[in-house]
Amino acid sequence: MAGQKLKIGTRKSVMALAQTEGIARLLRASDSALDVEIVKFETRGDQDQTSKLLRHGGKGGAFVAEIREAMRGGELQAAMHSLKDVPGNEETPGLVIAAMLPRDPANDSLVLRPGVTLDALRSSKGKGFKIGTNAVRRAAYLKRLFPEIEVIHYRGAADTRVAKLDRGDMQRLPGGGEVGPADALVMARSGLERIGMTARIAHDFSVREMLPAVGQGIVAVECAGQDWVTRERLAKIEDDQSRLCAEAEREVLWVLNGHCNSPIAGHATLSGGEMTLTASVLDETGDRFIEVSRSGAADRPRELGRAVGLDLLDQGAAEIIARTRPDEH
Repeated sequence: MAGQKLKIGTRKSVMALAQTEGIARLLRASDSALDVEIVKFETRGDQDQTSKLLRHGGKGGAFVAEIREAMRGGELQAAMHSLKDVPGNEETPGLVIAAMLPRDPANDSLVLRPGVTLDALRSSKGKGFKIGTNAVRRAAYLKRLFPEIEVIHYRGAADTRVAKLDRGDMQRLPGGGEVGPADALVMARSGLERIGMTARIAHDFSVREMLPAVGQGIVAVECAGQDWVTRERLAKIEDDQSRLCAEAEREVLWVLNGHCNSPIAGHATLSGGEMTLTASVLDETGDRFIEVSRSGAADRPRELGRAVGLDLLDQGAAEIIARTRPDEH
C-alpha cells in the first residue's frame, strides 16, 4: 500500500543519527512500502553542555522529554532513545517502548589524549592524571581502578568530547570556572563504534572492571501506547534477547528508585534458558561498593531483577543512592 509514512524523532548528534539510521534501515527492510523520515531535535541536554544533567531533570529531562512531547502531540510516530538515557524509576503515561534492537557491546572504553600512554596511567595508579566523565558510575569505578586519579566533569556529544580531548581544551564547570585539560575519557564502546572512532580505544574495560550502566548498548524505539499500527511495525524489528536483559536490568532501577545518574550498574546475560544478572551500587569515591549477582529463569527477568534489587537494598544501597540526590539534602 502506497503512502505509508513513519516519522522517528531523534537528537541531532552524530551518534544519535547513526542509531536512528540503523532503525530506519531495519524498518525499510521489514516493509519496502514504508517511508521512514528522521526528524532531528536539539534537546536541552544538547544545547547546554556545561551544566550537570540533574539541572534539566536528569537524562530523561535533558535528552528524552522534548522528543516525547512531540510524539504525544502527533508530530512523530516514534522516537529513538539510547535505553540507558530512559529513566527506569518512573512510569511514562501514554507511551511504550515498542522495540529494542540487538544489543551492541555494553562495556565502557578508555580514550587517551595523544601522547598519553596506558602504561603510564597504570603504573602511577592515576596520580597526576585527569579523566573526564559525567557519569557518577564511571567516576566511582575509575577511583577503584586508579585510586590516585582525578575525575573531572566532562560533557558533550561523543565526537565533540574526543575533539576537545585532542585539542587539550579546558572544560567549563557548572558553577563557573574551568578544569582540565583531560588526559583521557571513559566512553561507551558502542557509541565509539557508531561514530567510527574505535581506533581511538586504548583499553576496553571488561564488565568485571567496570559494570555497565543499565541498558547500555541497547537502542530503544518508543511510540504511543494506543498507536497499534506503529506498534505492529516496530514489533518486526524487536530483539527478544535485548528485551529480556533490559527488563531484568531496569527492574533493579525500579526497586532502587534510582535516578538517571545514580551510581547503579547492571548487566544481564543469557545462556540457554538461564539468565545471570549482576548489579552494583557504589559511591562516587569508590570506597563503598555493593555488588549482587544472581541467576534465574530467562523468561522471568523482572522477578530476577527484583530479587537482585532487594538484595542490594538489604546491604545498604539506599543510603548510597540518597547521597547522590543534591536536591534532597
